[in-house]
Amino acid sequence: MNGPRSTGPQPVEIALLASVFVVAACGLVYELSAAALSSYLLGDSVLQFSTIIGTYLFAMGVGSWLSRYFDRQLPAHFLRIELLVAVVGGSLPAILFLANAYLPGSFRLLLYGLVMIVGTLVGLEIPLVMRILRRNVLLKDLVSQVLTFDYLGALAVSIAFPLVLVPQLGMIRTGLLFGFMNAAVAVWALWLFRHELRGIGAHATACALALIAIGTAFVFANHITTLAEDKFYQDRIVFSDTSPYQRIVVTRGLLGHRLFLNGNLQFAERDEYRYHEALVHPVMAAQGAPKRVAVLGGGDGMAVREILKYPSVEQVTLVELDPNMTKLFTDHETLAALNGGSLKSPKVKIVNTDAFQWLQQPGDMFDVIVVDFPDPTNFAIGKLYTNSFYALLEKRLSASGYAVIQTTSPLVARKSFWTVATTIESVGLTATPYHVHVPSFGEWGFIIASRRPWRAPDTLPGGLRFLSAATLPLMFDFPLDMARVPTEVNRLSNQILVTTYESEWGKVVAH
Repeated sequence: MNGPRSTGPQPVEIALLASVFVVAACGLVYELSAAALSSYLLGDSVLQFSTIIGTYLFAMGVGSWLSRYFDRQLPAHFLRIELLVAVVGGSLPAILFLANAYLPGSFRLLLYGLVMIVGTLVGLEIPLVMRILRRNVLLKDLVSQVLTFDYLGALAVSIAFPLVLVPQLGMIRTGLLFGFMNAAVAVWALWLFRHELRGIGAHATACALALIAIGTAFVFANHITTLAEDKFYQDRIVFSDTSPYQRIVVTRGLLGHRLFLNGNLQFAERDEYRYHEALVHPVMAAQGAPKRVAVLGGGDGMAVREILKYPSVEQVTLVELDPNMTKLFTDHETLAALNGGSLKSPKVKIVNTDAFQWLQQPGDMFDVIVVDFPDPTNFAIGKLYTNSFYALLEKRLSASGYAVIQTTSPLVARKSFWTVATTIESVGLTATPYHVHVPSFGEWGFIIASRRPWRAPDTLPGGLRFLSAATLPLMFDFPLDMARVPTEVNRLSNQILVTTYESEWGKVVAH
């Protein structure tokens, strides 16, 4: 009786199982790339990862269902699908970067369209491999072997993607590298099944063209990134980097240098002094003679620059998650000049870690804590605006100390702003809100958190460009369109601030 054999593995079997490993790795890279890019560009990382992964898995299911219609010439179909995945999946990050710059209105449609195409093609791969292997392998061995190699490939990439691939290669080159690997699997299939394939010359030509196209794009990946970002940011890009945490871009134009994190403006050289003077001096001057100061976020060193204007300061602890940020604003000559070389001061201690985790550890008490995080565009940042975070903050604040939190725009995101005030008050601290006009941002808000009431200082350091003791109290007066509204507490369990923020700022973008 003839049938599949379960004797030792054959060369073709080994080669196809190795292909399963590569195919699984490539498929997961395309999925992670789409999810990461959408969270970079659209915000709300939990929503983006959830919807992208869900769409991708659905598309894989569609591909698996369609595989039933492939009856003959299975090696040829497998080869063609590998080349399609290589080209479409490998170029996915580059296409999305360019679309965000040149076709922003079509970005979401293109994003989910590409995810559906790539997911469907990837869903076709494994069923075809299993049917090819079924010629020589018993079903029980076939399923266990294919799934083992499939899961191993996914594990390898899930670890390498955030820790090695994106930091070292960037998103575009990572996609192209794995596209090249998919194309290599097609070449391998071409060799393995050369005696079965019809029109082998056409298949060989298609493989060569795919490899050349992907290789060329890999070589010019930096030009693709520059082309997209120059259009998106308008000004000339003088520095760009992708860290495990964010995309860092520094531009230079009419407003001087500008810093963007994941496409969101963090400061403009022309008016950043307004923001940082307003952030730092109301609490530093009111405290009297602060000795120990902590800055959470603010890896650009601008807030530290303002803090060092107080002779009483003995130590500043800067807690910044991304070491690439602090290194950039310490070592880059032009950017370090913007913060006055503050990060090189012997009074400054830099700690590159998550601020939430850092507060959970036992440590020093501080006279002033400056909280300068990006706006809560996703749940990873949103946790830093919760009552759990402010409860930890309160434990590290001295009895006479003040904390100040940058708190988005009370005009554009009015409910978000007052949600932060309500959340601060929920842990027993007094919330004292104020606002300032920063031309690059518009009307911007801050909140002082303290045990004792805040009182306006009589004097401020000399040499300030914006604040004065006479005008400072004006920032604490809110007009009717920014006045307090009822809000809920932002908790780790609900993170209502993230959805509120997205809703309020989304209306601005829509208009």
